[in-house]
Amino acid sequence: MRILFLLMIWPVAVWADDFAALSGDTVLSRAELTEMTAGRTLEFYEGGVSHYSVGGAYSYTYPDNGGTAFGQFTVGEDEICIAYRNGRSRCDRFVRSHGRLVMLTEDGQRFAIRP
Repeated sequence: MRILFLLMIWPVAVWADDFAALSGDTVLSRAELTEMTAGRTLEFYEGGVSHYSVGGAYSYTYPDNGGTAFGQFTVGEDEICIAYRNGRSRCDRFVRSHGRLVMLTEDGQRFAIRP
């Protein structure tokens, strides 16, 4: 019975926190995330641009072709989740790392944000 229980909870434990935080990363709080997104635009070093509207609308403009993805965002305790119009969704965590603001994705990618 104990083995069955461990097998049942193992996937939850493995995928509970997939964000690739590094030593020295400080996760932004809900208040910091709210301030960071309130009608603001974030530009990434690779050229992409995220726009967070005050009402919860979200858009991301891709660097390569200039196409734009639209959706809605919500601010959680330590992450921002986006529900895109095309039915996809994702959550990102933001950290301060060595003097920079960095977005962490659930699949382990890190994207530095321009000041």
